[in-house]
Amino acid sequence: MVREKNKEKLRLIYILLLLIFFSPVKINTTLVGYAQEKDSPGLSPLPPRLELSLEDCLLKALRNNLSLKAEMITPQIADKNVTLATEKFIPSLNFNYNKQNTETASYSFLDASDMVVTKQNDYTVQLTQNIPTGGTFSASLNSYVSDTNRNFQTINPRYGSTLRLNFSQSLLRDFGLKYGRRDIIVAGYNQEISEENFQRTLEETIYNVELAYWNLVYARENLKVRQQSLKLAQELLEKNKVEIEAGTLPPIELLTAESEVSTRQADILESEALVKNYEDQLRVVINLGAEMEDAKKVQIIPTDSPSVEKREISYEEAMGIALQKRPDLEAIRTELKSREFNFSYAKNQLLPNLQFTLGYWSPGISGDQLLYRDNNPMTGDIIGTIPGKKSDALKDAFGFKYKNWSIGFVFTLPISNVVTKANYAQAKLNLEQSRLKLKNQQLQLDLEIGNAVRAVETNYQRAVAYRTARELAEQKLEAEEEKFKVGMSTNYLVLQYQRDLVNAQTMELKALIDYNVSLANLDRAMGAGRDRQKISVLSTD
Repeated sequence: MVREKNKEKLRLIYILLLLIFFSPVKINTTLVGYAQEKDSPGLSPLPPRLELSLEDCLLKALRNNLSLKAEMITPQIADKNVTLATEKFIPSLNFNYNKQNTETASYSFLDASDMVVTKQNDYTVQLTQNIPTGGTFSASLNSYVSDTNRNFQTINPRYGSTLRLNFSQSLLRDFGLKYGRRDIIVAGYNQEISEENFQRTLEETIYNVELAYWNLVYARENLKVRQQSLKLAQELLEKNKVEIEAGTLPPIELLTAESEVSTRQADILESEALVKNYEDQLRVVINLGAEMEDAKKVQIIPTDSPSVEKREISYEEAMGIALQKRPDLEAIRTELKSREFNFSYAKNQLLPNLQFTLGYWSPGISGDQLLYRDNNPMTGDIIGTIPGKKSDALKDAFGFKYKNWSIGFVFTLPISNVVTKANYAQAKLNLEQSRLKLKNQQLQLDLEIGNAVRAVETNYQRAVAYRTARELAEQKLEAEEEKFKVGMSTNYLVLQYQRDLVNAQTMELKALIDYNVSLANLDRAMGAGRDRQKISVLSTD
C-alpha cells in the first residue's frame, strides 16, 4: 500500500515537472537596471538586475537544470523497456504462402505418359501466444491445392485443410507465473530504481539551489556590512581631519584612521568578489542562460531573508522520515528485491527441463471426384467428374469431422550445467552484495541524520548567541563613541569597537545562513525537501 502511494506521488511529481518543462511558466522575476538609467544623460547604464525569490530559483532549476533533465529521461527509457518486455505476451500472427510447380520424368507408363507434372499452392496462417506460466499455445490452419497429371487419381485437383492446436508447458524449469514473466518483473524493478534515482537527483537539485541561494544572500549582506563599516571609518577620518585642523587632536591619529579605511576598502573588494562567485554558482544551478541572453551580465538580487524560526525535530523523528522517504535507500531496497528474484530464477534454472506437450488437429479433404468406367480407376477411362469445393475441406477441418490428438512429455537432463551453476553462484554473490550495501547505507544514514539534526540545533543556538553578541557590540560602540566625543577615548579604541561590531554582524549573518543551509541539508538527508518546498506553476496561453 505504501509503495502504491509512493508511485502515485511520483506520477504527480512527473506531471508537475512535465508542465514545468513544456509549458510557459509565470515566475515573479523582475529585470531592473536599464530603465532607470538609459534616459539619464551623462550616466552609464547599470547592469540589469534580476530579483529572485527562493521559490523562483527552484522553479527555474526544475525547468532548466540539465542534470535533472538528463535524469528525467532515464525513467522514461525504463518505462519503454517494461513495454518491450510485455510484448512477449502479445500474440503473433504469421502468414505463409508457397507455390510450386514440379516436373519429373515418368518411370512408368502407368504413372504418366511423358512426364509427371504437379502444381501445388500452400497457405498457412498461425497464431502463437506465450502464456505467463511459461507455456506456449498455437493455433494454425494449413490449406493447399494440388493438381497433377498422374494416372489413376480419384480426386484431382485436391483441396486440403488442417486445423491444428498445440500446447506446450514447462513443468520444472521456467514453470510458474514468476519465471514466465521474468523479463517484465526485472524491467519493473529497473524502472522503480530509475524513478528513485530521479527522486534523489531532484532532492540534490533542491538542496543545491537552496545552498547557492543562501550563500549569495550571505555574500550580499556581508558586502553591505563591509560597506557600512567603511562608511563609519570614513566618517571618523573626516572628524579626525576637522579636529586636527582645530588643534584638538594630534596628527598621528590621522594615520590610524587612514590605515583603517584602506583595510576596509580591501575587505570590500574581497566581499565583492565573493558576491560574484556565488552569483555564478546560482546562475549555473538554475541554468539562467537557458532563459535569457547574456545571463552572465545579469546581477541576481535575492529577495528572501534567512529564517530565524526554530525548528524542533528529534533524531528519532528524522530517522523515521528518512527510512520512509530517502530515494537512495528505496533504490537499494528495490535493487535487493531484484537480486532476490534473480537468485530465485538462477536456482530454478538448475532444475532439469520437463516439457508437457498436447496436440489436437482436424484435417479436411475435398476436390473434383473422377468417375471411371466400371468404377475402376485401373481402366484409366474417365467417364465423368463430380465437382468439389474448397470450402468443403474447411468445413470438415473446423467441424472436427476427423479428430486427432497427441500427448507427450519431453525430459531433458543436461550432462553438464557449468554455465548454469556459474550463473547461480554469481546471483548469490550479487544478492549478498546488495544486502551489505543496504546495511552500509543504513549505517551511513544513521551518521548523516545524526550530524544533520545536531547541525540544526547547534546553528540555531549559534544564531541566538551571535545575535546577543551583535547587540552588545552595538551598545559598546555607541558608548565608546560618546566617550570619544568628550575626549575620553581614542581613535584606536573606536576603530577596534567598529571592527568588533563588523565581526559580530558577520558572525550573526553567517550563523543565520548556516542555520538555513542546515535545515535544507536535514531535508535532503531525510528525503523531505520535495515535500517542504511548495512550488506552484501557472500555465499561460
